Amino acid sequence: MKRRHLLQWAAAGAVGAVGAALGPAVIPSTRAASTLLPSASALPLGVPTIRSRVPELWADPPRPPDHSAVIVIGSGFGASVAALRFAQAGQQVTVLERGLRWPRDPWREIFTADMTADGRGLWRQQSFTNVTGMPVGPVDRFGGVLDTTRFDNLTVWRGAAVGGGSVVYTGVTIAPDKRFFDLSFGGRVAYEEMASTWYPAARRMLRPSPMPDDVYAAPAFAHSRTWDDHARRAGFDPQRVDGTWNWSIVRDEMTGRSRPSATVGQSTFGNSNGAKQDLTQNYLPQAEATGRALIAHSHEVAAIGTDTGGRYRVEVRRLDPEGNVLESRTLTADRLVLGAGSIGTTELLLRARDTGALPNLNEFVGRGWGTNGDAFMTRSLGPIGGGPQGAPCASRIVDESGLPLTVENWYVPGVPTEMGFLGSLGMTIDPMRGEFRYDRTADRIVLSWPKGGNPDTVASLRAVQNRMAQAGRTLVSAEPLTRDVDDTLTAHPLGGAVLGDVTDGYGRVKGYDGLYLVDGALVPGSTGAANPSLTITALAERNVAQVLATGG
Repeated sequence: MKRRHLLQWAAAGAVGAVGAALGPAVIPSTRAASTLLPSASALPLGVPTIRSRVPELWADPPRPPDHSAVIVIGSGFGASVAALRFAQAGQQVTVLERGLRWPRDPWREIFTADMTADGRGLWRQQSFTNVTGMPVGPVDRFGGVLDTTRFDNLTVWRGAAVGGGSVVYTGVTIAPDKRFFDLSFGGRVAYEEMASTWYPAARRMLRPSPMPDDVYAAPAFAHSRTWDDHARRAGFDPQRVDGTWNWSIVRDEMTGRSRPSATVGQSTFGNSNGAKQDLTQNYLPQAEATGRALIAHSHEVAAIGTDTGGRYRVEVRRLDPEGNVLESRTLTADRLVLGAGSIGTTELLLRARDTGALPNLNEFVGRGWGTNGDAFMTRSLGPIGGGPQGAPCASRIVDESGLPLTVENWYVPGVPTEMGFLGSLGMTIDPMRGEFRYDRTADRIVLSWPKGGNPDTVASLRAVQNRMAQAGRTLVSAEPLTRDVDDTLTAHPLGGAVLGDVTDGYGRVKGYDGLYLVDGALVPGSTGAANPSLTITALAERNVAQVLATGG
């Protein structure tokens, strides 16, 4: 084991040892000790070893046609909806995805583990710092599934794979409460319409469900039961949340019928056995099954515009798994759908406007961007259950004593075995908004975001964290490994091309017929103190249905 990993283990073990002395007892794990220690296969891999283990990644991607009726950029929640619904309507659809297409297997290590991440986990990056503050790296530059984009004062996590953010999220798939939705959207969309029609439509496809009682009672979720107990002691009412987990596969892990993944704290870099029902198990294969949708992975879009005939022009680069450009092409489409996520879509629009490629884009592009009020929290000196923490989230609490907020029962990524840590993900309805601008010299977007981020979010979440820590007799942080409330990164980037500002009320871009937005860029910075995946999916279902019904 490399020296940096020994240091990580020593630091975490010291905290865990104190937790063992002070924390109350919980149900011990019966998992074999050999699964708790990193094996040789869990250590960071070089590119040749990755190729030997996952040779499918080197298969040539499909070649997109020169012209398509519809081009969809991205393959995340909104993009996958557009791909399926346009294809079902009889349109020839090309989906352009910069990331790789990853296989699934119940026994192979397709994806990397959180603690010892290698190139499979990181998109063109050679180092990584997890939410625990544990550094990983250096690793070989590779087209891994998680892009941690660094801006001044903030890091944004986003997906880079077929399936987009659904590959790297933690599966929570819930609708916000009406009062919180209305606070966030400010009348741009009627909650009643979403609740009666579009949230159910998205749920039918994504198939979320709460954690079953037998899974909740398993050793891998001792931390979830402890978290809930502390929440109740603090006067909160933890409620089960829906997640897009295949609980049958989770049970297979628990009984030895599948290689452990979800039950050993793997989610940030994907689940090799398909335990997490990402978009490659619903929208995307159904789109391909129509025979009218082509998913061209390893195709990165550099720029968009129009040609002399009024068609949309897309400049695209075909990449190898290490990020080398193999070919550059210009594709055209009658309709162009942007679903590259809040960051990707906003960057394409700003570049197009400010270079004159799409000069009619308005002044609102780049504005109204937020983090969904995200902050990550870790308590320490909790009980030690003896095994790894399972990744699926079991429950959440709601608090309105300060900013309206929710806090979810989370695992602690990157910790190989139970060490007395208790993780939480907090989301608030915070008015803090940033703005992007295009830096022509560097050919990139720059985020205006204050140092210190969301002080009101931190204060409100810290109050909840302190209550739970006091009730559970735990410490409110795991320093020096992590802060008590960390708002320096977000996994829920939202806004930049907000519904009703850059677009009409259904995602049709103002000034350009046949140009549509379907992703988190439409959302005004917050989805009502709830994880955005279901809202983005439902909003895309709503908007694409309107486009198809009206013909444009």
